[in-house]
Parts: sequence; structure tokens; C-alpha cells
Amino acid sequence: MSANLRIIAGEWRGRKLAAPAGDTTRPTADRTRETLFSMLVSRLGTFEDLKVADLFAGSGALGLEALSRGAAHCLFVDQDAAAIRAIRSNIAALRAQPRSDVRASSVLSLGPAKEPLDLVLLDPPYDTGAGAVAVDKLARLGWIGETTWVSLETGKGEAVSIKGFETETERDVGKARLHLLRRVG
Repeated sequence: MSANLRIIAGEWRGRKLAAPAGDTTRPTADRTRETLFSMLVSRLGTFEDLKVADLFAGSGALGLEALSRGAAHCLFVDQDAAAIRAIRSNIAALRAQPRSDVRASSVLSLGPAKEPLDLVLLDPPYDTGAGAVAVDKLARLGWIGETTWVSLETGKGEAVSIKGFETETERDVGKARLHLLRRVG
């Protein structure tokens, strides 16, 4: 996939990341990640001490970007074996093991959360509806609280409507559409 996958900012700025072998994952392009993190910084201010999840993680680039910018901890979840190898390799290369939890499973198999996360990053396969299903389930299991920011990447033509959530903003970047969601009510 992307030969030039890199961390954009923070502690590991410019460090290269390995993408999973094969074509079962679609790493988020650097430009798309840069736009997403710009959108998040304007709302969060800082990533310092945030608890984050990178779901449908692929290379782990989204979660590693958050850790590079100061997040305290990131949960990486993917069910693809090549993706898990790439995530573990990237975490090891950055010596991020103490701040990382990697789970080789389906996002939908996560059990109840101990406490809500600050930021949930989802980059599911396009045109499947998997992201909306995951957000709904994660909210019911306590992963997404009243103050949690949710980033969902979809294909450019995909609309997102999830009961109990509002789209705070969305932006098209290349073939991707970035949605920032918040719980309502």
C-alpha cells in the first residue's frame, strides 16, 4: 500500500510506519490523517493524557499519531493477522509498548468498558456500514461516553446516521469522508 506512511507530528514526527502486507487493509493516507488531526486539535486543543482507541486499526497509524502527540494510552483493534503484525512492529519500532494494548479480534467482540475513552478513531472498510454498527455497540458497552469524540472515516459518498449521535463536522479528503461525531441526549 503506502510506502511513505509516516507520523505527522509530535514525539515521533517523520518516523516511518510499516503498512500491513497484502491488500486487505487500506491505510489512511498521510494527507487524510493530517486533515483529521487538524480537525481534532481544533476541538481537543491537546492530546495530552487522552485515552484513545484505534479500531479497524490496519497499520495503527491513527493511534500512533495520537500517542506521538501525547495521548496516554491507545487500544489497537484489528482482526486481520497482517494488520496485527504491522501494528506490533510499528509499536515496537517506536518503543510504545507501555502505552499500547493490541487486540487481535473483531471490534464488535469487545466487551464492556471499564470507563469511556476520550477519543475513538474508526477506519472500517468503506461501504459496509461497519463503522455505524461499531459506534452504536461501543456506546452501549460504555466505550463512548458523553464527552468522547468519535472519528469515523468512510468513503466519500457514504452518509452516517447513528441513533444517539450527531455529526459535529465532516470533511471530504480525496476518496475519504471524515466524520466527527458526539453523543446527544
